Amino acid sequence: MAQLDPDAVRVRVPATSANLGPAFDSAGIALACHDVVAFGVVASGLEVEVSGRGAGELPTDESHLVVRAFRAACDELGWTPSGLRVVAENGIPQGRGMGSSAAAVVAGVLGAWALCPEVDTVDLDAVLRLTSELEGHPDNVAPCLLGGATLSWTTGGVARADTIPVHDDVRPVVLVPDATLSTHVARGLLPDAVPHADAAFNAGRAALLVHALVSEPALLFEATEDRLHQRQRAAAMPDSARLLERLRAAGHAAVVSGAGPSLLVLTRRHPDDPADDPAGAVCVRDVADLTPEGWSVLPLGVDVHGARVQRPGQQVSSR
Repeated sequence: MAQLDPDAVRVRVPATSANLGPAFDSAGIALACHDVVAFGVVASGLEVEVSGRGAGELPTDESHLVVRAFRAACDELGWTPSGLRVVAENGIPQGRGMGSSAAAVVAGVLGAWALCPEVDTVDLDAVLRLTSELEGHPDNVAPCLLGGATLSWTTGGVARADTIPVHDDVRPVVLVPDATLSTHVARGLLPDAVPHADAAFNAGRAALLVHALVSEPALLFEATEDRLHQRQRAAAMPDSARLLERLRAAGHAAVVSGAGPSLLVLTRRHPDDPADDPAGAVCVRDVADLTPEGWSVLPLGVDVHGARVQRPGQQVSSR
């Protein structure tokens, strides 16, 4: 990362996968793939530097999502820096359903909170509320901020979230195509109303999903069945839809990651895998064998820490 002022702060934010099949707009999981964004106050103006994913494609002016989120948080805090320098090292694929926009929003808001001289600690409730407002819903920002698997909801229009423990045998694998898909386009394919039977089906599977993630990974295949959004979006990502069908026909707990087009496979540790192997080589090989050329197979552990902030002279902290 480029040299910054010694008073700069750094924010490390994980990729996320939302929905997890049936828990549409309410469940998500943080993954061990990260963006690292540094923020420093300069005399005047705005400087933005991007490396890694999105370099040369993402804007480097006030329209950059990290900067927009930073400015929104400054408005919330009643603070305006004289000038701002942002240096981002991006590891999260852009536009692939892995929470890149949520990561940018969380990084920007936390960066402002950590850099503001009038603030001593990060108010997680306030950050969750603001990031959810900026992102439009909390299902990605919640795991990005809190880590692990999360359940999120709104009460009186205010976002709330809590974490649930993920069983040690769960091994997330993300399959990433070359294609991208706009979340806005994907949401536009969903109907305004659904049959009562489908809503009841998903409610039952979402409840089962929590039990499977926490205690019974053997139930993940059934727990990830969905009737509300994946089939409805298939026309926008036919390659993903075909691969999803192939994986599930082989018994894998595969789902569309967020709005897609990436897929998330919640594999389980195989008896032949070492207990300390977070990737699960046997499980990954089984999934990779079914994945066509042109897709990236990413075995990613669960990030249990969530967003982490490093202030000058301090160790990285999630709080």
